[in-house]
Amino acid sequence: MNKSILLFKIFLAVFTFTACGQNSKKTQKTKPTVKENQVASKTFKTGAEQTELYLPLLKGKRVGMVVNPTSVIGKTTTVDSLLKRGVKIVKIFGPEHGFRGNASAGIHVSNETDAKTGIKVVSLYGKQSTPSKENLADIDVMIFDIQDVGVRFYTYINTLQRVMEACAANGKEVMILDRPNPNGFVIDGPILDPEFKSGVGIQPIPAAHGLTVGEYAHMLNGEGWLKDKLKCKITVIKNANYNHDMPYELPVSPSPNLNTPQSILLYPSTCLFEGVYVNHGRGTKFPFTILGAPYYKGIYEFSFTPIGIKGMAETPIFKDEVCYGIDLRNYDTSIFRKTRQINIQWMIELYKASPKKETFFDSKLSNQMLPIEKLVGVGDFRQQIIAGKSEAEIRASWEPGLSKYKEMRKKYLLYP
Repeated sequence: MNKSILLFKIFLAVFTFTACGQNSKKTQKTKPTVKENQVASKTFKTGAEQTELYLPLLKGKRVGMVVNPTSVIGKTTTVDSLLKRGVKIVKIFGPEHGFRGNASAGIHVSNETDAKTGIKVVSLYGKQSTPSKENLADIDVMIFDIQDVGVRFYTYINTLQRVMEACAANGKEVMILDRPNPNGFVIDGPILDPEFKSGVGIQPIPAAHGLTVGEYAHMLNGEGWLKDKLKCKITVIKNANYNHDMPYELPVSPSPNLNTPQSILLYPSTCLFEGVYVNHGRGTKFPFTILGAPYYKGIYEFSFTPIGIKGMAETPIFKDEVCYGIDLRNYDTSIFRKTRQINIQWMIELYKASPKKETFFDSKLSNQMLPIEKLVGVGDFRQQIIAGKSEAEIRASWEPGLSKYKEMRKKYLLYP
């Protein structure tokens, strides 16, 4: 090859490489496009994470907080985060499971002083369920920051109501740091009949209500559901860039027995088994995702053995007995997103398969069980299952109440 031609090719290669490198560096320094800026500005945030919106409102005020382990900003508790930011927290109120979440479901919790912060903790799941006038005397504003899962029989919305009633009666404001509803896409189940009001259901809403806590607070005020028709002054710090169809995996388990994303999505359906003589995973590491009883031996192959687990279930139904039944740990929960309905087929199936139908709905057999009527919220569900009614027939009995609720719900929506 001619020497001059070879030198020219070498020069051309070096020039091309250098030019490409310079262009690459320029590309790296290029500012984000408008589209990229729009994506960045639409980052999802919980109400609690948006401290810039509510810290000014707390300046100079004495603050009470209704919180539990789900009350976090990043990986730090909301209490600790706000204390570091100079908020004057004078009292903490702990619901079911306690402020630190170390009490089992249904176990009463005592008042205490929080060892970490030295702040007095008043239990709302023990001798009292409502803040007293004395509890509120040294508080200017009450913050409610608890993760809900969108189901009527999940007790924290009842705690919210009692807090709002107490604050309304004593001229105190409630600030709600809103959080997503992981089951926000489901609005289903019968409307609670007032005859079956209880600690697991107070207001005439369906089993899966499709609201965030902030939206539910507006509904309590707007529908006149607070005691004596009181109106509570509320401020809701909304989730940023959230909608009800958005998949949301909780950063912290909402309670000891809702310890996986699967259990949370199955909960609206499988919690109904707390009202029948079937173990629904309590006493295992997989609550609300497995169903069974000893008497299904020979009918189902899948088996598990409930044991006492401190902090989760010390005395589960069928403790230390081998149970046979249904394993839902790998159930495709995307089905719920398509149907937007709770599953009652499992209840129908297990009743039909039971060789002990006469005791299937006997809530007296275990002190952990509630009558099915209080969980479902109506009086005819038990008889519908016993009579062999189809799913379509059972669902038809939920109307027109469910459709009326869906229409009423629209007035209180803060999100699409």
